[in-house]
Amino acid sequence: MPTRSDSEPSSGKFDSQSFLKQLTERPGVYRMYDEPGEILYVGKARNLRKRVSSYFRKTGLAPKTEALVARIATIEVTITGSETEALLLEQNLIKSLRPPYNILLRDDKSYPYIYLSSHSDYPSLTFRRGRTKKGGGTWFGPFPSSGAVKESLNILQKVFRIRSCSESYFRNRNRPCLQYQIHRCTAPCVGYISPEAYLEDIRHATMFLEGRNPAILQDLMKSMETAARSLEFEKAAAYRDQINNLRHVQEQQSVDGEGGDADVIAIAQDAGVVCVVVIVVRGGRVLGTKDYFPRYSLEQTEGELLASFLGQYYFGGDTRREIPRDILVPVPVEGQELLSDALSEAARRETRVRGNVRGERRRWLELAMTNARQTLLTHLASKETVYRRLLALRDLLELPETPSRMECFDISHSHGENTVASCVVFDENGPLKSDYRLYNIEGVTAGDDYAAMKQVLTRRYRRVVGGDGKRPDLVFIDGGKGQLNVAREVFEALGISDIPLIGVAKGVTRRAGMEQLIDALTGAVFRVPADSPALHLIQHIRDESHRFAITGHRARRDKKRRQSTLEGIEGVGPKRRRELIRYFGGIQELRKASIDEMAKVQGISKSLAETIYAALHDQ
Repeated sequence: MPTRSDSEPSSGKFDSQSFLKQLTERPGVYRMYDEPGEILYVGKARNLRKRVSSYFRKTGLAPKTEALVARIATIEVTITGSETEALLLEQNLIKSLRPPYNILLRDDKSYPYIYLSSHSDYPSLTFRRGRTKKGGGTWFGPFPSSGAVKESLNILQKVFRIRSCSESYFRNRNRPCLQYQIHRCTAPCVGYISPEAYLEDIRHATMFLEGRNPAILQDLMKSMETAARSLEFEKAAAYRDQINNLRHVQEQQSVDGEGGDADVIAIAQDAGVVCVVVIVVRGGRVLGTKDYFPRYSLEQTEGELLASFLGQYYFGGDTRREIPRDILVPVPVEGQELLSDALSEAARRETRVRGNVRGERRRWLELAMTNARQTLLTHLASKETVYRRLLALRDLLELPETPSRMECFDISHSHGENTVASCVVFDENGPLKSDYRLYNIEGVTAGDDYAAMKQVLTRRYRRVVGGDGKRPDLVFIDGGKGQLNVAREVFEALGISDIPLIGVAKGVTRRAGMEQLIDALTGAVFRVPADSPALHLIQHIRDESHRFAITGHRARRDKKRRQSTLEGIEGVGPKRRRELIRYFGGIQELRKASIDEMAKVQGISKSLAETIYAALHDQ
């Protein structure tokens, strides 16, 4: 049993020096409380004294760590026999105490399973929420979502035609139901299939759920050959259809022979939100995905976030999750070896947490990363998220009303060439992409972002003043005081005084969460806490304007590169360009050709060939 050592409750400021002097260097778990006795944070340590003392350094602490330390009134520790025990205890305490400064998962629902009933002759396969011991039978799962269960049952009905009806419905049938008519059941309720043949289908369905698809194919091919030799061609055709359906399922699930069990974990961060996606793979088959949006407060790297997530995901729930042999992660996880040892101990077999993978496992990891990014974008665009952030933005900027239309501008170019300005629009539903606009900037000095900003703002808001454009409630400028001063001058010249102008500068460190906001009206520069919903909205708008500007710039640059050298030559239209390229095979070979060779092309006269030759060689 772990030994518990608690500090005495303190009054006033926490006396860290006295506490650290008596603190052990053994592994264990520490819990931090505030003055009213509310839990703040739970952590684990290989060496309690070293880990806890790191919170009370005079320099080098993150701002949020300083905020945590300032609230500490009491620290309690529990000594454990090993670091692995500390990890397990830490996750149990996080789940039961739910401290505000720890990463927290919100997923308390029962997990979905597939249940194979205990009927002696004709068992059924059905969806069940939560696992029980009643009724016997066999359970498959847990699956990551109900959708994954329904998809698997749909495949089983299509390939193996297993019944999914209730026992009372099954007992009271006197003729086949619709499932038989659409070839998704063999009608065991009215004896259309023998118990032996049905149980053979159940055996194959069980192998499918266990991921043993190659073995099923071998069985079905042998049965098909046996039926064909016995001249039972209808039976052989049925086996053939099962084989084709099963192979089609394998193609859809991207299983190319590499099996194995794995949980594939991916993480994405943007605008102050973290999304973790778990893809469950069993027997080489992707069973489904599940996404989480953990709440975190301390400034953590992706490796630290994943370490906290994995510990709670596998050890923190009331129901112990199935632990696969491989847990794939996109970045190195803090305490990776310790976590692997703890998982192996819990699973009673070797389990590895690893990220350096190849082949099919690399594709699973890439799929998980794609899902994480997409899920995060969907979450950021949700109405509930946007509305909550809009209210926070209104309060932050002290606006009289919640803004219903916001615009943000950014400039993008390559060393001053192909300059493009973007205008993105957000409303109460998030990004309003139908109102996004790109502006090609012409007639300004290469690389002069101030002149480019002046041009785009003038073009945009001259139309607003003329009554020909929608009027925003708030305008953001991606840049510092220089760009913001240009914007203010444009607004003053156009007589616009009722639209707030805010500059978004990256700050000294140029890190996300450290942005500086500049008010054009007062010139005040201020920072917003990194966990502020208002800042998250501003970051989302700013990042979207930056992305749209870069996309537009690249499109313009690539179009210019793709533009045929023949375009612009007088007398050479689309048809003649096509004939020239077809004859010579490409622009490079055309450049090498002489005037006489060009004149051999249909529709190209000698004089036109001379014009083309001169244009291609800058003569």
